[in-house]
Amino acid sequence: MADYSLVPTMDDSHPIPNELTGLSKKSEKELKVQIPESNSSGFSFQKLWAFTGPGFLMSIAYLDPGNIESDLQSGTTARYKLLWVLMSATILGLVMQRLSARLGVVTGLHLADMCYRQYRRVPRLFVWLMMEVAIIGSDMQEVIGTSIAIYLLSNKMIPLWVGVLITVIDTLSFLMLDKYGLRKLELVFGFFIVVMSISFGYEFAVVKPEIKEMFQGLVTPWCSDCKHSALLQAIGIVGAIIMPHNLYLHSGLVKSREVDRTKKDKLREANFYFFIESCVALFVSFVINVCVVSVFAHGLYDKTNKDVLEICTNSNNSYKDIFTNNTELVEVDIFKGGVFLGCQFGIGAMYIWAIGILAAGQSSTMTGCYAGQFVMEGFLNLQWSRWKRVGFTRLVAIAPTFYVAFFSDINELSGMNDLLNAVMSLQLPFATLPVIAFTSNPRIMGEFTNGFGNIITTIVLSVVIISINVFFVIYQTINNLTSNWYLIGVIAYSTIYLLMCAYLTLHLVISMLSDSSRLRSNPFVIKFIGPQIGQNFSQHMQTNSTLPRNAEEL
Repeated sequence: MADYSLVPTMDDSHPIPNELTGLSKKSEKELKVQIPESNSSGFSFQKLWAFTGPGFLMSIAYLDPGNIESDLQSGTTARYKLLWVLMSATILGLVMQRLSARLGVVTGLHLADMCYRQYRRVPRLFVWLMMEVAIIGSDMQEVIGTSIAIYLLSNKMIPLWVGVLITVIDTLSFLMLDKYGLRKLELVFGFFIVVMSISFGYEFAVVKPEIKEMFQGLVTPWCSDCKHSALLQAIGIVGAIIMPHNLYLHSGLVKSREVDRTKKDKLREANFYFFIESCVALFVSFVINVCVVSVFAHGLYDKTNKDVLEICTNSNNSYKDIFTNNTELVEVDIFKGGVFLGCQFGIGAMYIWAIGILAAGQSSTMTGCYAGQFVMEGFLNLQWSRWKRVGFTRLVAIAPTFYVAFFSDINELSGMNDLLNAVMSLQLPFATLPVIAFTSNPRIMGEFTNGFGNIITTIVLSVVIISINVFFVIYQTINNLTSNWYLIGVIAYSTIYLLMCAYLTLHLVISMLSDSSRLRSNPFVIKFIGPQIGQNFSQHMQTNSTLPRNAEEL
């Protein structure tokens, strides 16, 4: 029986995997950003600038309208007491993003490509569908957020469903900007982040939250005297911050840099600079998120609908009718949050808030296009041209979003945001387990394989995150249980879901075993868990790729 091997070993006798050992001949070859050479072995800002880009594009997912809404609800519900949860979730996200980037740098293949090589057809297609669901759910939040921003900026003249149609232009703008070169596209995303920083930073400066209480919320890992809703909000923060498809996105974005994968020192250098860039990018996103939490912690915590209505009435705000005249605590979303800022601090504050939400929505929908094309291209081994991949992924997300926007009232969208966060939380194992499995496999990563401490840390963190999110989903399911048919559907899906998680977990365990392990050579494992690949790298290349035949084709 042939030796079972998940992927060829990276040693000196075989070529190191790179983008030319892909699953199929790519119809489009992208120009890559060149990394400048340096005579000194120390830190180089010139090299850091060359590597800067993928991390900031990845960080936009931490600033999408869904995250912004989770932030303002956190501040309204628990004031500053959940800031430590936001910080912890961002750190956990950084740990997983680092693994995702390392996979792309070392192998030259992104996460979806590797899933195509590693997993059997049925679980691979299931994971692909779950990632598409996550992308659609995220895109719905982003498109709705963009539509709300347009609704506010147009003074109610452009309804939500028209705003959804306007966002279709994102597809054309994405394709148009992409033709001008990768670096120019990255600068556009940098501009969006600057706009968000100025917009939400302005709100922070106007509101003037309590700095001392903010600091206490960051360093105190507890929520004393918090209500039950605060616990659910804490879980929602984790679900909103760590998005499963973002791991697929990051592993693909790092391939845009020209890294010589035949030299281990170049791989170490790329991993180092990409990690530094990710730290800076996620720190910026964290500061912006803290500003949003603090603005609404100061302005709306423990306020009732009647309190906010009086503020809007006194300021003669035209949106005041969205708040009812009762003593219930106000439930806020990005629309009501913007209206409140306009009532409390002047109409200019509302428009500046809307500009920030527009920048968040526009940028995150465009990075969603990137994630969608990586996922579809990798899992299905497609050779479509870029405009077809981008157009298809955008239309798949736009259709349900348009339906929701057309038939729903703007005040009903806050509940939909919670539901979408729950849906995306369910897909988290299908991103974290593969990335841990592949980066912990010495036959894939060679000497860049995760160490024992790193493996234990990431597995424990993944179990904690997944358990939290599953609890949140179960809670939401029980509270929204409406019929027996609904229950039957949940049970059926849960059974398949758990089986797929068990498959990924077993595959993860096998990935870390040595070649001499009996479990790796077990016939059941060979047949049902992983593909049986040739014993040497040349066979692997012949069966899994078609190399360019000449320089022109390359």
